[in-house]
Amino acid sequence: MEDIIRRFDTVGQYNEFNNHKTLHPLVSVIDLSKASPRTGSKMYFGFYTIILKDVKCGDMVYGRHTYDYQEGTLVFIAPGQVAGVKSNGEIYQPKGHALVFHADLIHGTSLGRHIEDYHFFGYQFHEALHLSDREREVILDCLAKIEYELQHAIDKHSKKLIVSNIELLLNYCTRFYDRQFITREKPNQGILEKFEHLLKDYFQTNKPLKLGLPSVAYFATELHLSANYFGDLIKKETGKTAQEYIQEKVIDIAKERIFDMDKSIAEVAYQLGFKYPQHFTRLFKQKTGISPTTYRTLN
Repeated sequence: MEDIIRRFDTVGQYNEFNNHKTLHPLVSVIDLSKASPRTGSKMYFGFYTIILKDVKCGDMVYGRHTYDYQEGTLVFIAPGQVAGVKSNGEIYQPKGHALVFHADLIHGTSLGRHIEDYHFFGYQFHEALHLSDREREVILDCLAKIEYELQHAIDKHSKKLIVSNIELLLNYCTRFYDRQFITREKPNQGILEKFEHLLKDYFQTNKPLKLGLPSVAYFATELHLSANYFGDLIKKETGKTAQEYIQEKVIDIAKERIFDMDKSIAEVAYQLGFKYPQHFTRLFKQKTGISPTTYRTLN
């Protein structure tokens, strides 16, 4: 039974599963405490989903991984993702709230144009947002405003107000994640140190020749983080994107290796993981203002 996946392609299907009336085909605010008791299962979501659980109801499953899911935690699920609650055969009563909205709702809107900026829809569950009591009240207030519009008779203002309040909620979540990055500064520093070690190790092995230039995704995987969360963490800790951080390390190592006169610039480029030497030359000049050949002769 654990392998069965409940599939929700439409907002209406998810509403029905949770005993909730469909007020709008593309968006819904659901009180999960009114849903029928259920056993845990995996679920496929064909729409954006934000879930605030008010009770611990078993371990959450995201993809193939399982995470301890605490009370008062906000998780974000993008369309096409599979998530759910690990089934142990027990029946539980869900409690909390869910905001679900289909991509069709935000097409042609400001939110539609910037939805990819909300990286947390690409985070894994163990990177979820842990809310303070005050932050939880802010989220609930945003949900109440959206619910008010759904209960209100549809008019020319409805869509704009609904989408604006969803965008407001997401902007608050961005602020709260910034706060969480700060309050988790010590663990984050540990991740940064591990990243530094992995980056150094990468160039002391034959990985550049086998794998090419190190990627953000590679280090995120090594650190057991999603690429989005890892990138945001590095940006908050260093002020640079993870890609910029990696490129600067590549150039620092290149500056040392360029002085090995037994190697051509092309050989240095290949040993650093560049597929084409001209790409190395372009990046080096972009970062230093001069070409590798000129740098070799001037120093």
